Amino acid sequence: MLAGTIMNAVGIVIGGILGLVMARQFSSSTQLAWRGIMGILTVFIGLRITLLSLSGPFLLDLKQMAILVIALALGKMLGRLFRIQKTLNRLGQYASRRFAHTKPGDPHRFSDGFLVCSLVFCASPLGIVGAVLAGSVNSWEPLAVKTAMDALAAMGFACVFGWSVALSAIPVFVFQAMITVAAARCQPFLATHMYLDAVTGVAGLLVFCVALIVLELKKLEVADYLPSLLMAPLIVWLWN
Repeated sequence: MLAGTIMNAVGIVIGGILGLVMARQFSSSTQLAWRGIMGILTVFIGLRITLLSLSGPFLLDLKQMAILVIALALGKMLGRLFRIQKTLNRLGQYASRRFAHTKPGDPHRFSDGFLVCSLVFCASPLGIVGAVLAGSVNSWEPLAVKTAMDALAAMGFACVFGWSVALSAIPVFVFQAMITVAAARCQPFLATHMYLDAVTGVAGLLVFCVALIVLELKKLEVADYLPSLLMAPLIVWLWN
């Protein structure tokens, strides 16, 4: 259940260490190719998870698709109402400013690095959705993709922030593990009341949306769609 979260934490540590010991970072072309591979894998993983949630008769699948669309629409409205994406954007801007202004001899480099990296790695929508999927259907693949992307980012951060980048794996592990355990606790209830397919279907579509951003095909405010994970079972209950 926690395999994906453990993998993510280890990936951050390894990325931080490599960033310190390597003579130079990967070239821009190598990083671009790596992002492309991760994006394609994320497309496959997201669509696979969604299709697995649509494994019933044709009419039932049509109903399920309608539920997913309604859940995403209502979730987007709630996300905008609570300004989820705007809040994460502000956190990202803060992290960018700290990264740009921090120098190798800065006395606050360690604490800034720990804070910035913890915010960046924990605030990822893929981490939240991946943790939900790990707890509800024991799917570790989305977090495996996040592991690769976080490791690459950690290598770049380590050049500026030093060893604090590796230590940011601790809050990432705690945060994602809490979500995974909570999802696992809810899984029997969701499965018993036939809500689980709706939740996993929405989660798969959110993973697919992340892939569009990674591949730079579409700029989506994925964080605003996170409430869709809560709206999906509610819509199923109202529909039935």
